[in-house]
Amino acid sequence: MTKKKRIDVLLHKFVPKHVLLTKEESQNLLEKYRIDVNDLPQIFEKDPVAIAIGAKEGDIVKIIRDSNTTVKSVDYFRYVKKEKV
Repeated sequence: MTKKKRIDVLLHKFVPKHVLLTKEESQNLLEKYRIDVNDLPQIFEKDPVAIAIGAKEGDIVKIIRDSNTTVKSVDYFRYVKKEKV
């Protein structure tokens, strides 16, 4: 039998840092921008990074991308959702 080698997607150079927000941080984000969770772009629960960080449906993920411009980084947010089959 051959073993499959598992690759840590979080270590790939093209995968930005992903941080799972706490419930309090999520609520603060929604209040700050006066939005509903459904207003955020989505990331599916089966996404390799979502699986790697343990994100579940209803969670909010902060994605931190390094920037080559005047700012150090740019933050994006995604709402974790189950895929419809």
